[in-house]
Amino acid sequence: MTDFTSDHPVARHKPPRTEFMIYFGIIFLATLPLATLTWALAAIRSGSLTEKGPIKRAWSQARIITPMIFSA
Repeated sequence: MTDFTSDHPVARHKPPRTEFMIYFGIIFLATLPLATLTWALAAIRSGSLTEKGPIKRAWSQARIITPMIFSA
């Protein structure tokens, strides 16, 4: 009888590749103006600063869009 549990490979997280980081940077810079605009409009409407600032909004959009490019 063979025990397969002892030689189970461990999934390792690969560090981001250079190409991924370049695309991420480009997409982040492209989404920053629109994120700033939507943040400003939301701040004007609500009369206070929102939780998510423009940089955090652009960062989250880049985190969504970049993997879509690499998975296609």
